[in-house]
Amino acid sequence: MLPRRVEVALGRALGRLVYWGRLFKRRVVEANLDRCLPDLRGKARESVIRRNYEHYGILVFEYMHFFSPFKNHWARYVPTAARVEGRENWERAHAKGNGVIFFCSHLGSWEAGAAAIALTGVEATIVTTVLTPRWLHEKITAARASIGMKAAFHPGSMSAVVKTLRRGGSVAFMNDQYARPPMGLPVEFFKTRVDTLSVIGPLARRTGAAVLPLHTVRDAQGKTTAFIEPEFDLSREADDAAAATQRIATRVEDWVRATPEQWLWMHRRFKNVAA
Repeated sequence: MLPRRVEVALGRALGRLVYWGRLFKRRVVEANLDRCLPDLRGKARESVIRRNYEHYGILVFEYMHFFSPFKNHWARYVPTAARVEGRENWERAHAKGNGVIFFCSHLGSWEAGAAAIALTGVEATIVTTVLTPRWLHEKITAARASIGMKAAFHPGSMSAVVKTLRRGGSVAFMNDQYARPPMGLPVEFFKTRVDTLSVIGPLARRTGAAVLPLHTVRDAQGKTTAFIEPEFDLSREADDAAAATQRIATRVEDWVRATPEQWLWMHRRFKNVAA
């Protein structure tokens, strides 16, 4: 029921409250920042952390819309929170007929950004995990389905992914989280070798699918833009999964460096890596 501007203001206030209370995975956030951006010190470092928690606060209010009791609420809400640029890049890639692979990251409001793309008519299958508790999983899955988003849940998602691409559909992978072998392999991310999802290069080679970067970022008013970038040419890395994964990880790192206050620093990205 809240106007969007009020929702954003309350979200930022909630985030500041959590920040000042040093609550909710603060140690993980600080450890990740120290590893990835070691030159960020003093007031600049604290500013990034504070704005990061303000961003999380807005996400909390955005995610509450998954639980609206009103039919089709998510479809009505999303245009107030997100918009799309670059759909023509998907159109060109889709026209080739071999399917489209998006690689994305947890920047901005990634759920609202993906939903905004779905509302333009892009039928995409997102590769994700089964959430716990079960009621949360069912609510979010239902909201996604209400706007035409499908999901393939891993482990065991690759059969659905390959079928989708072979019929010319689109799939989306999040490429900024820890992924243990065999789905991941170590590449450099913020000067640290860490296990990273490595299926996109081999999958593109196997199916002929076009690969598109999908960058989501929130503006000063709190609205997320989902930028569908031009096709990402992996032809030189066609037979080298590690090289393809490294190029993708480097692109994701560039996004994070551009707006560090909007990344999911609370994720344990550097599991099984020496301190």
